[in-house]
Amino acid sequence: MTTTQHTHSEARPLSGTVALVAGATRGGGRAIAVQLGAAGATVYVTGRTTRTHVSEVGRSTETIEETAELVTAAGGEGIAVPTDHLVPEQVRALVDRVDRDHGRLDVLVNSLWGGDHLLRFGVKMWETDLEQGLRMLDLGIRSHAITSSIALPLLIRRPGGLVVEMTDGTAEYNRRFRENFYYDLAKTAPIRMAFALSHDLKDAGATAVALTPGFLRSEEMLDAFGVREENWRDACAREPHFAVAESPVYVGRAVAALAADPDKARWSGRSLDSGQLAKEYGFTDADGSQPDAWGYFRDVVHGGRQASAEAYR
Repeated sequence: MTTTQHTHSEARPLSGTVALVAGATRGGGRAIAVQLGAAGATVYVTGRTTRTHVSEVGRSTETIEETAELVTAAGGEGIAVPTDHLVPEQVRALVDRVDRDHGRLDVLVNSLWGGDHLLRFGVKMWETDLEQGLRMLDLGIRSHAITSSIALPLLIRRPGGLVVEMTDGTAEYNRRFRENFYYDLAKTAPIRMAFALSHDLKDAGATAVALTPGFLRSEEMLDAFGVREENWRDACAREPHFAVAESPVYVGRAVAALAADPDKARWSGRSLDSGQLAKEYGFTDADGSQPDAWGYFRDVVHGGRQASAEAYR
């Protein structure tokens, strides 16, 4: 191999890879799709918000078409497919399209959620609106199960596939109550899903992991603090712990690194986080730092250690 060819393969280690990022409208899902594209993958990006339709989340500022364009601009091929992952017929049509187009699926990322607008912390289970609570379970659990059930037969057609169950919190951290009965269930279940899938997928030579970002500077979070990515540190005056926050790029690079790892099976069934994988694979956040948000919350916020957030970057 010539030096030019070697450099090209290193820069695009996922060339020829076909990925599906379910829930790629914004936040971590969008960044994962873009970083897979930057590594050379063809990425199907799905969600409910398009340039002509806004989902119940109520944000028209991010669309799956825009995500697909960002994937392509990064060096991959982005394909936007509007899909409600709670409707099996729509998911089947999506997977059938991937099969017709490529006959394979190498990476499935279940980054489905969209329930923050329903979330109220500090409210007792029986005081929570039942329909809203059940909707959170649909969005955070049922959608994942439907998508995996329909997509995995295509993924296991070839050995080496990867399934990433996105959630909020590591298995260690989520031993704590997440301050809302339904949210606690919705964010703990994907961890167990990855564990269970690791057993089901083992004979097919596929890997399943659960992955969480840290304190994520998503579009919605930045809006909540009234800042932009360029001046995000201004929000630390209001929330000091935000100093350990990471951009969505970080978890995107985590998934790209996992997908490119020929020895990814060593992680199967485990709960992982972006900071942990950054240390393992050597990638950084967009600013060159390596935030370890869950270590910070474990040691400083809950553990009483006297240390600054900067010590965890």
